[in-house]
Amino acid sequence: MKFILFLFSLALSGATIAQDLKTYNQTIPGTDVTFKMVAIPAGKFIIGSAITERGRNEDEGPQKEITLSAFWMGEHEVTFAEWDLYFKDNALPQSKTIDGVTRATPQYIDLTWGMGRDGKHPTNSMSHTGAMMYCKWLYTKTGFFYRLPTEAEWEYACRAGSETVYPFGNDAASLREYGYFKDNSNGKFHHVKQLKPNAWGLYDMLGNLSEWTIDQYDVTYYTKAADRNPITIPASKHPKTVKGGSYLDDASELRCANRIASHSNWNIRDPQIPKSKWWLTDGMFVGFRVVRPLVQPSKEEIEKFYNLYLK
Repeated sequence: MKFILFLFSLALSGATIAQDLKTYNQTIPGTDVTFKMVAIPAGKFIIGSAITERGRNEDEGPQKEITLSAFWMGEHEVTFAEWDLYFKDNALPQSKTIDGVTRATPQYIDLTWGMGRDGKHPTNSMSHTGAMMYCKWLYTKTGFFYRLPTEAEWEYACRAGSETVYPFGNDAASLREYGYFKDNSNGKFHHVKQLKPNAWGLYDMLGNLSEWTIDQYDVTYYTKAADRNPITIPASKHPKTVKGGSYLDDASELRCANRIASHSNWNIRDPQIPKSKWWLTDGMFVGFRVVRPLVQPSKEEIEKFYNLYLK
């Protein structure tokens, strides 16, 4: 699929990148809701974990060097302040009948599980489709091509130039300063931006909520992945790759290289027949953040891209 390759190509010179790639604040038109998009420079990094890394899983190797084009990434996980604008938006024709094509159907139970839905909490419990359709909605509102990060982009941004187990080093003792996990979350997710960011100014890359990536999960991903801007095209609803670990996880699950495969049992308690393609009754630990590539493809290519994930 040539248009997929185009989405991740980079045809600009280094001088142009330096001029155009700047951190900016995105306001959702017609609202006072704003979120920051952090400039992530083009570069190379070693994806995966060394065989000596404590807590390592077999699917984290073999390590390989990956080259990535420049992009922007959300400073924090998408919040309810942002998500609920999409959920309640009546501007789209589909929204008036809630046909479930590009707008999520109503939740049938409280999927925050009492942990809070105010504007500063990260939105949770949505499916991969739901997260991608939020990105599509955001594109229709702003004109900018937003999507989920690839697995490689996510890990590159999380590491922020580091080569250690965590962005801040190898010792998990400092983890509670950067992310909410089993030892410091009190069994709930928390407001975004309460702890320290990584070296590139990204908050909650580790913990709070695990985060969807765009990729289909593949145990042999590193063997098959392209050396430049790799992406795994969707083949089925599950498994997709999730990164970062959550407020329910042990420290080892929050390692930069850790890979989590989504599973149908994340929606096992859904009473609907067929089960919802928008919500996860048992995925209260899942959220997402958005990215925007430096080079924006054409309108036609963007539509084809989003349609790949509307399943």
